[in-house]
Amino acid sequence: MRELADDLGDVVAMPSTVRRVVSIVPSLTESIAVTHAHLLVGATDWCTHPRQLDVTRVRGTKNPDLDRIRALAPDVVIANAEENRAVDLDALRASGIAVWTTSPITVAESLDSLERMLSAITGELPAWLRQARDVWSTPYDGKRRRAVVPIWRRPWMALGRDTFAGDLLSRIGIDNVFAESGERYPRIDPDALPGYDIAVLPDEPYAFSPDDGPEAFTRPAKCVSGRHLTWYGPSLVEAREVLTRQLD
Repeated sequence: MRELADDLGDVVAMPSTVRRVVSIVPSLTESIAVTHAHLLVGATDWCTHPRQLDVTRVRGTKNPDLDRIRALAPDVVIANAEENRAVDLDALRASGIAVWTTSPITVAESLDSLERMLSAITGELPAWLRQARDVWSTPYDGKRRRAVVPIWRRPWMALGRDTFAGDLLSRIGIDNVFAESGERYPRIDPDALPGYDIAVLPDEPYAFSPDDGPEAFTRPAKCVSGRHLTWYGPSLVEAREVLTRQLD
């Protein structure tokens, strides 16, 4: 066994050779599946990438089927401090299952977090992770715009302070008008917003679309890929180009 520290600084006892992994975070499922697909034995219903992923499904990120996860006998469960409930992770630990928790809130932290996680699981760093570091190593030096970034409707909610997606947008010239909010995901009123240049509407977690969302804003609204905005994993290789084009 090896004792390694995850993003929260918690010591996780990992076997010297990891053979079975359950991931309950979509972006981390993709990260593992693209790197070492044979290790992945379980994932949530929301783990949609890679498209051909064929593993046991364990329900959702907020309501994982703990009995099914236990039955899969994983060497480690991969989780995220924000996406997964602490009570579920504690229940898995109480069953003797190792739980590795990630918690990045910036692009730089996400790259380091992925390196730490994949190193703990496989001892190897994939080519896509090196490519992602290269892609995001160049600072943005163009025109900047102020944006509101809704993530839910009924009620309206938006990105606030200290979010991965907010940091990613800032690196392509988009500044979140609620970056100094007291909340990470404040409720908002589209009719009473601070000055902004653009509304950025991702297709997840709420499925904003050209027919559902843009009409609520008086300034230009752009629909973007939620996976490229909010996931940290292989999608980071193309996220900069995809989002820059969608927001042009």
